[in-house]
Amino acid sequence: MTSDLELILALRDGDQKAMEQIIERYKALVRKKAGSMFILGADKEDLIQEGMIGLFKAVRDYDPGRDASFSTFADLCVSRQMYNAVEAGNRKKHAPLNSYISIYEDETGEEGADEGVKIPEMLLAAAGKSPEEMLIDRETADNLEREIYDGLSDFEQKVLNLKLTGLSYTDIAKILGRDEKSTDNALSRIKVKVRKILSR
Repeated sequence: MTSDLELILALRDGDQKAMEQIIERYKALVRKKAGSMFILGADKEDLIQEGMIGLFKAVRDYDPGRDASFSTFADLCVSRQMYNAVEAGNRKKHAPLNSYISIYEDETGEEGADEGVKIPEMLLAAAGKSPEEMLIDRETADNLEREIYDGLSDFEQKVLNLKLTGLSYTDIAKILGRDEKSTDNALSRIKVKVRKILSR
């Protein structure tokens, strides 16, 4: 099978069919990323288009002498392009915490039994409530979500939004252009702040 690098070099030499092969090879990655970013409130098809733009940028900018493997570089470019699009179109809206991926998951995807706090979704889960009670619960969840976000710095909000899509802190650091330590520290601060609010 032709390697990614061979395809990129062929494309740069004018072989347009090489781009078709790259798109075919990476379209599953783009769709997967779009599915995870969908939680941030963007249209999935729009995200797929943004992901393809990110893929084109990856092909354009990839430097085999400087960057990691193309697959790693493409993953980063696609994620960053999608996230930037969500940020641009959704600046005043918060990620829906009631459709969350727990911020207490470790890197293996396992959640600590004593730490996994299921944000306001639990308020809406009870069966048999009247429409009025459900509306009150929805408002309570919205207020709780707003209070959590109001207590976070701009950087912490961005970290939380990306964590809610299921990304690791390593990927989050790459997308935001920050080092892993500061991103991990931000996640720790977020956990403390969320626990404090939910324990009142």
